[in-house]
Amino acid sequence: MSIRTGIWAAMIIALTANTAHALFQAGRLVEGSGLLMVSPQQMQLSSRQSQAAPQGQPEHVQSAPTQSQPAEVAGLPPAELPSRGQAQEPATGPPLSLEELERMALENNPTLQQATVEVEAASGRRVQAGLWPNPRVGYTGEEIRGGNGRGGQQGFFIEQDIVLGGKLRLGRRVFEQEIRMAELESAEQRLRVMNAVRLGYYQVLTSQETLAARRDLARIVSETVETSSRLRNIGQADETEVLQVEMELQQADLAVVREQMRLRHLWTALAAVVGVSDLPFTTLAGKLDENLPDLNEEAMVNLLLNESPAVKIAEANVARAEAQLARERRQAVPDLMLRGGVQQNGELLDSLQKPEGLQGFAEIGVQIPIFNRNQGGVRAAVAARERAAQERVRVRLVLRERAAGVVQGYADARARVDRYRTEILPRAQRAYELMLSRWGQMAASYPQLLVTQRTIFQAQTDYIASLGDLWANALALQGFLLVDGLEAPARSGEVDLPIREINVPTPRGMPGGMEQR
Repeated sequence: MSIRTGIWAAMIIALTANTAHALFQAGRLVEGSGLLMVSPQQMQLSSRQSQAAPQGQPEHVQSAPTQSQPAEVAGLPPAELPSRGQAQEPATGPPLSLEELERMALENNPTLQQATVEVEAASGRRVQAGLWPNPRVGYTGEEIRGGNGRGGQQGFFIEQDIVLGGKLRLGRRVFEQEIRMAELESAEQRLRVMNAVRLGYYQVLTSQETLAARRDLARIVSETVETSSRLRNIGQADETEVLQVEMELQQADLAVVREQMRLRHLWTALAAVVGVSDLPFTTLAGKLDENLPDLNEEAMVNLLLNESPAVKIAEANVARAEAQLARERRQAVPDLMLRGGVQQNGELLDSLQKPEGLQGFAEIGVQIPIFNRNQGGVRAAVAARERAAQERVRVRLVLRERAAGVVQGYADARARVDRYRTEILPRAQRAYELMLSRWGQMAASYPQLLVTQRTIFQAQTDYIASLGDLWANALALQGFLLVDGLEAPARSGEVDLPIREINVPTPRGMPGGMEQR
């Protein structure tokens, strides 16, 4: 019976790396058999000691402070969760903060400069629209002939069109609305870039945390493979059990590799948004579960429908269309044409036989709007105004439609985060502690311990993913669904192209909530 007890104890201790480390330090390794011969009481003491000490990390992993979740569920004690906030890759520089990334984006993202110069371009068009037409000067001659006959008139003239009906003033109003639209576009682009940086930051941070959890899980499975091999050598496990855990190790290692590739991809995307394509790879400073957003979904949707830059641009487009209609209606008012000059008349006077000399002339005229009263232009402007008004309605409906999925994603992520923090993770930790205690009393089996141990880390991975979803959907709602930081700002002169779809967030730029998981 004592041999059986020793084998059971060996199985338990080999499965728990921290416990084994503590016993090795105590010098309790039995030479020859390769098994750890300890009593259940010693095992429980060692387990408590190892849980009190920080877990070791691989040489290329730098540890950051961990945070315990203050969750108490149905009388369960607060659970110490697997560590988070670790550096996942060899860093080439100090950790980057969100504030540093935002500063780099404001300095380097090219779309911000594009939006700024577009305001200048709109201002230039406004100036141009209010300028008077230039005068015309030239030479004039009539009945010109040479020889002794002399005669004819030669001279110069100046001509000026006088714009009537306030058309220049109304033209300036049209471009004043374009300036307003360009300014809104610039503010929207800044918001779009900042949202994209924040979203990319939390995506990278989520991937870092996920990679740490997957590496921890792979380490546990690796220790399980080693334990299974030892048990097979003493006849306590068969080949199928060893093959099963080896297969699980391959799957765990593959999950680590995939997450590493995903992390690199997310880092590349983040570097592009901040405008520094060669940004050295490093870790990000911050914690996913600090200052979690707590939003009122209905209030956020109402804010979106009333304060979104897309809505304001649509409203400015209506004002522009109305100004353009007023301008077209005045277009039928004719301009006044003035022309005058001085010429030398060489025709001889009959009585004196001398040339008549200098003489002046003047002309004044208007175009009579009989056939062309700009009827077509007015009809087109009326249609454009109606289209702009309907576009304002459409933008609000599109925002409401696309916000519905983000609101659902936020509510779902919030519920998952709360449930994992207050229910699932504490229970998983408690189940492991109870199972460890039962093993010490030889009242539980090897597979049961293995399942509870892996359950903790799987729950932790799911919790990290839920935190990432929560931040993504919350940032989208707070940022009016504008999350594509490399989308070029629209030109105000292109407002009549497929009506400013660029200012309405498209599904490809949306965080997905449940669908993206």
